[in-house]
Amino acid sequence: MFKLLREIVKRGEVTTKYPFAPFPVSPNFRGKPEYSGTSCIACAACTIACPANALTMTTDVRADTRTWMLNIGRCVFCARCEEVCPTGAIVLSDQFELAVRSKADLMVTGEFTLTRCRSCGTPFAPAKEVDYVMAILVRQGLPEEEAEQRRALYESCPECRRHADIMGLCKTSLVQRAKAGR
Repeated sequence: MFKLLREIVKRGEVTTKYPFAPFPVSPNFRGKPEYSGTSCIACAACTIACPANALTMTTDVRADTRTWMLNIGRCVFCARCEEVCPTGAIVLSDQFELAVRSKADLMVTGEFTLTRCRSCGTPFAPAKEVDYVMAILVRQGLPEEEAEQRRALYESCPECRRHADIMGLCKTSLVQRAKAGR
């Protein structure tokens, strides 16, 4: 018996003081996802990568909005969303105490305004996403004047872009045939 007590005193305390003191977590710990609506561009990369479908995105064409939602209750803390986010708008924190009184407290949302197509007026992409693409073009060395000329292309819906491409190909084909004398 005295041997056991001597060993206990020699070893010291082996348990933590949690919940009375903060629990230390490792640097690579994957806890609650933290979302920054200011840096999010609503590209939906995180919603595609989420294996638990904790991240969803809905588009309301009538209101010209796209709503991003995170259900922390469904999250499996895999960090796929953090890996694929191009702007770093979602990162996993070291918070692991997620007890709440209501399920609604586990929901995080963000709402974004959609850009309307310059040709047909259909809302199709978040305005922040178009601005992000333009900023990348300038950062990669494209002169700002030329980038602004391309803005019309990026502010066109896929259907209108496809139509413009087909019309451009038809015009090119007609010009080539005229030059060839056909």
